[in-house]
Amino acid sequence: MRNFFVVVSLLLFLNTSFAQTTFTAKDSLLIVPVDSTKVDKKWDVAVDIASRYIWRGQSWGGNYPVLQPSFNYAITNKLRVGIWATTNFQNDFLENDGTTPKSYHEFDVGLSYQLTNFLTLEVWDYYWPALQRMENVDTNYFNYGPNGVKTIDASLAFDFSEGYKLAFTGTISTLVGGNDYRYNADDSSFTRNYTTYIEMGYHFPDIFALSSSKFLQKIDAHPMIGAVINNQAQYYTYADYNKPSVINIALSLTREFQTNQNTTIPVVLSYTHNAATANTEVYGKNFLLAGISFWY
Repeated sequence: MRNFFVVVSLLLFLNTSFAQTTFTAKDSLLIVPVDSTKVDKKWDVAVDIASRYIWRGQSWGGNYPVLQPSFNYAITNKLRVGIWATTNFQNDFLENDGTTPKSYHEFDVGLSYQLTNFLTLEVWDYYWPALQRMENVDTNYFNYGPNGVKTIDASLAFDFSEGYKLAFTGTISTLVGGNDYRYNADDSSFTRNYTTYIEMGYHFPDIFALSSSKFLQKIDAHPMIGAVINNQAQYYTYADYNKPSVINIALSLTREFQTNQNTTIPVVLSYTHNAATANTEVYGKNFLLAGISFWY
């Protein structure tokens, strides 16, 4: 049973992206989102194109380009609903070696509620099926059991990057439903694990302010560090299973281009290091990612 869970975990997902005034879909490349206080809109649409999909120090779907569309709608001034998806356009479940994951596809639906100017509560429902049929795996959309491919994540996200002296950002994320179980030593029973991830970051919007180049002056730098606390359910496949591990040491550089009042095109270059001591052999520990986001 434990081996089954490890295989299913290879299909995983997640990182929540959050802004002070704009609810953005999961893993958006948009590091500096559109400020909804400046653009009076009930809805936003974005399409991200990236060189690969990296989630919290982990590569999903190998080194293949991905397309990630998203949509969010403001139900009220504080409550928003969002949809996010990703695909790497690969239909083969495994590489030619028969063991390395190749295809990855995901569809998520989320709710966001603005508790304060800097604090947001988010709940996401993740669906991450493989296109290839797998033994003992039920890909039914409404199956939240241990043999399903659904997970519910609840997180608190804070952002002091605008209007505050210190531009800290952070996320505390706990899996509260779906396929997140740890098994006993004899694999005869299982209990919910409530796998938790924490992350801290800082925005440097003026890091190149003294440069004579106007292009460099508009680059935003965002270093961050994240760790999974209790990974006994092995939900984070490329992390340590029996101890807390730092899996996401990253630096993102973003240059945002404003084409008109409603449209921005951010370009992102990021480096990520996974510092886990085990289970990082499949894709390695270091990742470069380049991407562009079309936001309306």
